[in-house]
Amino acid sequence: MYGKEMNRLQSSKLWTKDFVLFIGSNFFVGLAFYTLMTTVTLYTIQQFSASQSQGGLASSIFIIGALLARLVAGKLVEKVGRKKMMYSSLLLFFLAMLLYFLVDNLAFLFAVRFIHGVGFGFANTAMTTTVMDAIPTGRRGEGTGYYSLSATASTAIGPFVGIYLMNHADFNAILYCCTFCAAVAVVFALLAKVKEADLTPEERKSIKLGFNVSDFFEKKAIPIAVITVFMGIAYSSIMAFINLYAYEIELVDAASYFFLIYAIFLFITRPVAGKLLDQKGDNFIMYPCIVLFSVSLFVVSYAHSSFVLLLASALLAFGFGTYMSSAQAIAAKVAPPKNIGLAISTFYIGLDFGIGIGPFFLGFIIPLVGFRMLYTLLGVLVLILLGAYFVLHGSKVKQLYSN
Repeated sequence: MYGKEMNRLQSSKLWTKDFVLFIGSNFFVGLAFYTLMTTVTLYTIQQFSASQSQGGLASSIFIIGALLARLVAGKLVEKVGRKKMMYSSLLLFFLAMLLYFLVDNLAFLFAVRFIHGVGFGFANTAMTTTVMDAIPTGRRGEGTGYYSLSATASTAIGPFVGIYLMNHADFNAILYCCTFCAAVAVVFALLAKVKEADLTPEERKSIKLGFNVSDFFEKKAIPIAVITVFMGIAYSSIMAFINLYAYEIELVDAASYFFLIYAIFLFITRPVAGKLLDQKGDNFIMYPCIVLFSVSLFVVSYAHSSFVLLLASALLAFGFGTYMSSAQAIAAKVAPPKNIGLAISTFYIGLDFGIGIGPFFLGFIIPLVGFRMLYTLLGVLVLILLGAYFVLHGSKVKQLYSN
């Protein structure tokens, strides 16, 4: 009896040394990602006299590289092995950082951003798959919430550091900072134990990469991924253009704290939201956070003062921030255990596609309608997603989890 109880407690243990190391590695990868993501658009426009659409593409092309990597990473991660994929892709992520120092034209910048994104896509899929598989099933919402806080911290510190360095130093200072972060991420991952999938050599060999939908997507995770595409498009407007918008409305100082406020509120809400997802179910969390994301975009469009802009960042945390961790947990929950990696990849493909095409596409719309109307229209789009969520997932929750 005692032995069974010990095994049960060990199997439900969440905070292990490896879990903490992966949180650290994920944080530093995210720090490099977000520091560049929120500064490269403005840098491209200023350095190469690029248009807003070209500046958006400099931001987007990283995500496009990550998206293409994820299309094969979901299956490849189990065939090649999580450890090999994680270490090799983190190394590529680090080496790509070094290439930025050589950039002297727009085409080269696009190429480096694409390669950097490929490294990120493979590394993030391998690391997230390893962590999600190691989290006890009954604590998946809670564990995902804590793990995603590492990315949350990077969404706050990265943009804050990036904007500060853009205003007080130069882009090279940003590159030095991001290179250091990439190196630390590699070291943390090397110190962690990577749990491989429980597959026989025959099962691993039988995994084939073809051109069927099932080779790139986990069918049961597609509905939540489709919704995430449009959520990602809306969020990309914040990531890529909040700095330019802040210059237009003369709230640059407030914008430098935007993601810091966002992260502070996420640290408060995500652990609670994760537990509620496990205890109360998907719909209890998802409907409110979609509504709050929509409200945050309306508030951004209305912002005339620092207080209002920072209020929008807090609402964004309750909305999109909570949606992110919850939707990721849902993708893992609905998938068969052997396809968790594919499900995670499917979710991130949706997110990457949305964030990837968003800045480029929205860059054409901004000159036509302006920033304020853009954020208003995106707020309406997110409200419409309430109905899409109900049709694609919300109305089927009981059926999905009873099977």
